[in-house]
Amino acid sequence: MANDLGFTHRFIPATGEGAPTLLLLHGTGGDENDLLPVGRMLDERAALLSPRGKVLEHGMPRFFRRLAEGVFDEEDLRNRTDELAEFVEASVNEYGLDPKKLFAVGFSNGANIAASLLLTYPRLLAGAILLRAMTPFEPEATPDLSGTPVYLAAGRSDQMVPPENTERLAGLLQEAGADVTLDWQPGGHGIGPAEIQAAQDWLSNTVARMS
Repeated sequence: MANDLGFTHRFIPATGEGAPTLLLLHGTGGDENDLLPVGRMLDERAALLSPRGKVLEHGMPRFFRRLAEGVFDEEDLRNRTDELAEFVEASVNEYGLDPKKLFAVGFSNGANIAASLLLTYPRLLAGAILLRAMTPFEPEATPDLSGTPVYLAAGRSDQMVPPENTERLAGLLQEAGADVTLDWQPGGHGIGPAEIQAAQDWLSNTVARMS
């Protein structure tokens, strides 16, 4: 565990040549260890870069503040997005990562800031796996995400993310040119094995196309 580069984080090097790097972004109450097993399930060879969110909500780490459930502090979100982008760029240099194979993998709050990274820094990530994401904000100008692959997994019974919010995020990304796979699952806000398998297949196919 390291606390330099601006975030307390874990970094686990890749074990296979040409393997991607997964930027693991936990949900509320998680930490830098939370999504390591998910990252390993998605690609056992991948490098794993997993920062801990710096905002505390009742003692639980998050990546940005919210005013209420589903209501984001947009000024804080933008500042924290800038801060996370700086960390990612510094990590690429520090660990010798290939930015063309850098994928964000976010759950809930982590997926929301991953979506914010896509909309704010469209060239930073090669792609993203967004699990239970919400629309982070409405961009003033449409970014250029031409060809950027995004897997967006949503739950039909999700009490925290209304279906129309998910559809809006998918629409925003598609308007920006992203190649969006929207996968509706029957469950709620938790991650189930079906979407982990689907995300694994999506990532494997996406990385193979990029090679």
